[in-house]
Parts: sequence; C-alpha cells; structure tokens
Amino acid sequence: MSEHRIGTRDEWQAARDELLQAENEHAERSEELAKRRRELPWVPVEKEYSFDTDEGTKTLAELFDGRSQLLAYNIMFGPDYAVGACPGCSNLADHLDAAVVHLNHRDVTLLGFSRAALPELQAYKERMGWGFPWVSTSGSDFPFDFGLTLTEEQMADIDELQQMIERPPDWLQDWSKQVGADLERALAEGPGWIAFALEDGVVYHTYTRMAPDRDFVVPYYHQLLDRTPKGRVDEFRAFRHDEYTNGAG
Repeated sequence: MSEHRIGTRDEWQAARDELLQAENEHAERSEELAKRRRELPWVPVEKEYSFDTDEGTKTLAELFDGRSQLLAYNIMFGPDYAVGACPGCSNLADHLDAAVVHLNHRDVTLLGFSRAALPELQAYKERMGWGFPWVSTSGSDFPFDFGLTLTEEQMADIDELQQMIERPPDWLQDWSKQVGADLERALAEGPGWIAFALEDGVVYHTYTRMAPDRDFVVPYYHQLLDRTPKGRVDEFRAFRHDEYTNGAG
C-alpha cells in the first residue's frame, strides 16, 4: 500500500497549477543561463596538445573533425583504474551515441576524454557497445591545464576531498572497488563537460562545467525518472561493472 498522500481531482489540479508556475519559472531561468553561457568570453588555446585516437595522434584542432564546435565529456577513467571507468560516467556515456548524429548535423563534434591509455578505452568501449569518439589524454598536460584532473597538491588543498578519502562513506568505498583504484588516485579524475570553438584556425576554450551539475552530468533518463510517481530510487545501484555490459542503461 502506497504511503503517498491521496487527494481529490480538485486538490491535484490546484497543486499541479502551483507546480506548473514553478516549472515555467525554472524553464525561463534555464534559458537565461544558456544565454549567459553563450556570452562567456572565448579564451584562445595557445598551448599545443596531442591526443591518442583510433585514427592516430591528433591535435586539439583536429579533434573538431571539420566542424567549428567541440563538446566533450571527461569520463573518469584514470591510468590507475584497474576495472573500468566510473560507473556514474558510464551510465551517462550510455546516452551519448544517440546525440552524436544530431550534434554533428548542427556543426558540433561530441567525444569523450579520459586519461587511461587508448587500448584500455578501446577495450572498455567495445565491452559497453559504445560508438562515440573517445580519446586518451594520457601523457598530456591537457586534463591538468583545464581542471579535468587534479594534481596531488590540488587534492591536498581540498579539505572536503581529504575527509572523504580518510573517512569514505560506504557508497564511495564501493565505487572505489568498482573502478579498481585507491581513492587517493581515483578521485583525482573529475567528471564534467568542456567546450571549444574553432575559428580561423584558432581554438578557443568557451565553457567548462564540472560535477556536481544535476542538469547536465546525470544521464538523461534521470530527467524521465523525475517525472514518474516514485522518481529516482537508489541511483548509485543502477549501474555496476559486475552486472552490466554492452549498454548499462
């Protein structure tokens, strides 16, 4: 028997009308934030970076693949991860393939970044059945320069992070086992999005948003669950390396 509040149709309609107003305000706020993202200044990328890809070594400009915009998700898969990528990142990455063709038609290249070596990425990608481009930043300053990965010194300066490492909650200990790395190394990697523009041969950094970002880092199906009667339930349990392959969904 459900413990949820039961009401009349009139009570539901009144509550729904109130919620609708809040939802509309949220949508307007989201549009305003999107506009402010587009208005951020572009910063020229003056340093040369190289990436290991399925087609060989490429520069940042070459990753655009003939388009003028590049959007990438930094999948937490560090060089010390013995089992595989972060379960949460994997959950999100399951949804990227469907977006690739739509973004490509809108002059945007979508791909993933990770610090693990390319053969590790390729093996994991095959296991998961993914098709989107996924490149390795192994041996490059790129993830450190753009805040996608923390240095040891940076990690030591974050008290909250050190507390999590010293006294990890049960879910974080479980997560550490799932990726196969000690927390000191595993948490150096950060999940998040980064965007670039290419204009007249110059690459510009335009946007970065690292976790937490509940509207952009979580998988799209979370938004669908938010519209169901029970919402999200035990989401960390939704993906485990020992249970899901070829699509974690």
